[in-house]
Amino acid sequence: MSGFKAIDAVVNIWTPEALKHRPGWTDEFFIGKVKGKHDAGGISLESMIEGMDAAGIDISFLVAAKAGRVGLPGCYHMPPEVVAEAIKKYPSRFMGLVGLDPYQGMDGVRQLEYAVKELGFIGAHLYPHWYDLPPNNARYYPFYAKCIELDIPIQMQVGQSLIYSKEHRTRSVGRPIYLDDIACDLPELKLIGSHVGIPWHDEMIAMSWKHENVFICTDAHSPKYWPESVWRYLNSYGQNKVIFATDFPVLRFERTVQEIHDYGLKPEVMRKFMRDNTIRIYNLQSRGIELSADGENHDRPA
Repeated sequence: MSGFKAIDAVVNIWTPEALKHRPGWTDEFFIGKVKGKHDAGGISLESMIEGMDAAGIDISFLVAAKAGRVGLPGCYHMPPEVVAEAIKKYPSRFMGLVGLDPYQGMDGVRQLEYAVKELGFIGAHLYPHWYDLPPNNARYYPFYAKCIELDIPIQMQVGQSLIYSKEHRTRSVGRPIYLDDIACDLPELKLIGSHVGIPWHDEMIAMSWKHENVFICTDAHSPKYWPESVWRYLNSYGQNKVIFATDFPVLRFERTVQEIHDYGLKPEVMRKFMRDNTIRIYNLQSRGIELSADGENHDRPA
């Protein structure tokens, strides 16, 4: 669909083995609420790669998600080893993000370090709503400090959360304005607000524009439904601050990319958004991942 290969910054691993670790609400949520075709029997890595190729996606970041405290109704942790095995099998196509559980304390901090140093994960991932703790809560700060030490970004869900498990109803604690506290306290931390920030997307834009190391990820919401202010920010003065993702299988690769192409972003913005911004934020050049052909010009205003 374009002259460069995209990077998808948020993808759920959906192999049969991975689905064994997900709870019983998975089918009801994805088919009922999200209206998706999530393939209850699982999606092989090879099928994922076929879909990525059809959409022009070079690399996907697989999430070893932590959704709540293990043992509580509806909660689960995806073992990092499941994602690590997928990366080992297809190292040129997948990279890993490791989930955080603030209630694990320093044991969780050490698990984060192990995932990065020993398993090769490139970033952290957080669902604040699963813990009923806003992202500026003190429980998270040891993890944030470790991310700075490891020089990795952290993605976290901002905006409204849904009801995933009726046994564990999650509150929408992820107001983007809370990132202001974190970024003021820890300006070195690379913070990525995922899920666009809807319905507080303008708040998310404000935080991204205010802070050098705060960024927006556009996963989980179909591009044709993004608020116009998000498109304007992406296509103008925020062109260096937004990255592409699907949250597959919530959104499918080819359809999502096509909807973005249909909007008609400026060519230089398209390259930044779909590839180069992610490479810079995650320092992927140190891993041999190249910018698109004219990446050296990407910091110029459009």
